[in-house]
Amino acid sequence: MKSCFVYITAALMMAACSGSNKSEVEPQSSDSVDKADSVEIKANADSIAVDGVSSATNVANSPTFNGVMMVSPQQNATLSLTMGGKVHSLKVMPGQAVSRGQVVATIDNPEYIELQQTYLDASAQAEFLEKEYKRQTALSANDAASQKKVQQSKAEYLSMHSRLSAAASRLKTLGVNPASVKSNGIQPYLQVTAPITGFVTNLNVNLGKYLDAGEPVCDVINKSQPLIQLTVYERELNMMRIGRDVEFRVNGMGKKTFSAQIISIDQSVDAKDYSIKVYAKVTSSNSDFRPGMYIRAKLK
Repeated sequence: MKSCFVYITAALMMAACSGSNKSEVEPQSSDSVDKADSVEIKANADSIAVDGVSSATNVANSPTFNGVMMVSPQQNATLSLTMGGKVHSLKVMPGQAVSRGQVVATIDNPEYIELQQTYLDASAQAEFLEKEYKRQTALSANDAASQKKVQQSKAEYLSMHSRLSAAASRLKTLGVNPASVKSNGIQPYLQVTAPITGFVTNLNVNLGKYLDAGEPVCDVINKSQPLIQLTVYERELNMMRIGRDVEFRVNGMGKKTFSAQIISIDQSVDAKDYSIKVYAKVTSSNSDFRPGMYIRAKLK
């Protein structure tokens, strides 16, 4: 009887221990599940975090890129002088539209007057010496003139012709047609004309200001074919290819989107932030676009 009681007591103690172990294990398992859920939530949050350097998200197939609006170098012209002088008049204002060949400013320089005079004198002398050389050649053919006179006449004509060509070339570098000097005579002021059609910008001169040779008068930009310049980082370079379509938004224009197409990828990497410049041609232009506008873009 006593032995039976011992067995029953032992069995009850074992059952109690088993229940206690089970209750200790179950909370441990619940903590593990909560921890796993927390890790998963954090991982998901990290997967959509925005990169502080490139401003691109890590969500697959959804990168965004910072950039600026610009015009191509062929559509951005700087008006500079090959002859210095004082600004006599200004014909335009910043932001004004101009056509190719339109006068932007006039420059006052006595050397310009002297150059025109040199050209006209050389032109008249060259015409006279050419006729004299032909006359001496004809006389020589009839034994009426010596070869010495023929050679001397030829040398004088060629020397004056060279002087005429030099003066004409200098006028052309100033944007002046030598034929117009012949037909219109000497002009007191050098006209500075727009090399392309576009809009005047960076006009930093005023009346009476003296400009040295090579100093810019202003820039003329043509906005009819704008570009966007995107900043791309090394890890994103494999997404870029010529001809790929891009859509972008312009700062200050709300949620309206525009289209562009990649036309060029720079072959050098910026030494400061290890970025690469990618250029895209805008295919849905807008008259409100301005070079330097901030844009956000993504690949289609």
